[in-house]
Amino acid sequence: MEELRVFSGNAHPELAKEISEYLDISLGKCEVFQFSNENTFVRILENVRERDAFIVQPICPPVNSNLMELLIMIDAMKRASASRITAVIPYYAYGRSDRKNQPRVPITARLVADLLTVAGANRVLTVDLHAAQIQGFFNIPVDELTAVYLIGDYFRKAGYDDVVAVAADIGATKRARDVAAKINAPLAIMEKRRLGNDDRTQTLNVIGDVEDKVAIIVDDEIDTAGSLMGVTDTLIERGAKKVYACCTHPIFSSPAVQRIASSKLEEVVVTNTVPVKDGNLADKVRLLSIAPLLGEAIKRIHTGQSVGAMFEE
Repeated sequence: MEELRVFSGNAHPELAKEISEYLDISLGKCEVFQFSNENTFVRILENVRERDAFIVQPICPPVNSNLMELLIMIDAMKRASASRITAVIPYYAYGRSDRKNQPRVPITARLVADLLTVAGANRVLTVDLHAAQIQGFFNIPVDELTAVYLIGDYFRKAGYDDVVAVAADIGATKRARDVAAKINAPLAIMEKRRLGNDDRTQTLNVIGDVEDKVAIIVDDEIDTAGSLMGVTDTLIERGAKKVYACCTHPIFSSPAVQRIASSKLEEVVVTNTVPVKDGNLADKVRLLSIAPLLGEAIKRIHTGQSVGAMFEE
């Protein structure tokens, strides 16, 4: 393991530190900051020549600054002659822009993939992409981990009776089905429609039986929580006795925390793929650490072991 180096940008140094502690190595030393003209500067403060370098940097808010930091860190590693550079991106921003669903719009998820590849990344390690096809936007290996098992274990140990896993929308069906299998519960699906480009949605229907059941809403991320509130209210109207929610990426843009705190939700279970401020850890938010999962994947990538075997039961 002496050839393994883990570095962090400014996006989520706490997660990078947890990963390093799991691997029992010290976090790599580097400078990453902005000059007064907002130009980003990076300097690697230790030797990485012929080393296996992993850069931990979720592309979370401020998205464009964190993305630029990651690209420049990759370039710095390449010019410092690292043998392999893996971009560890727990949260991949622009993932919703994965296709042309309107005239004259970009496919930004593909653009970000191209930027990472051109910068010099040899590999990408990420968690729960918004759409699985984003892996195909890369011409380098992509390892996509999932927090489904971590979240599923949490709810399984909670031991709720009469549980139903509810996909927040059609796109979350596979993720919700995996959670349902983990907790041995049936599946329901919310049918909803997105209204324009301003993050508004309209809940239309519930496919499945939720009456007198404990409903667990499953999604990949929670942004403003507007859609989550609509799904929660609909489930209660349809007779659900309690409603929980879970997601991998707690973006929690304003006013998500206030909405969750005043909602009829019992609890929202999330992971720390992005930093969650202490003020956002309200009584209803339970935070699970993704660091052991990422740490184990990094160790397996470094030693040439199977990453997929981590999820085989």
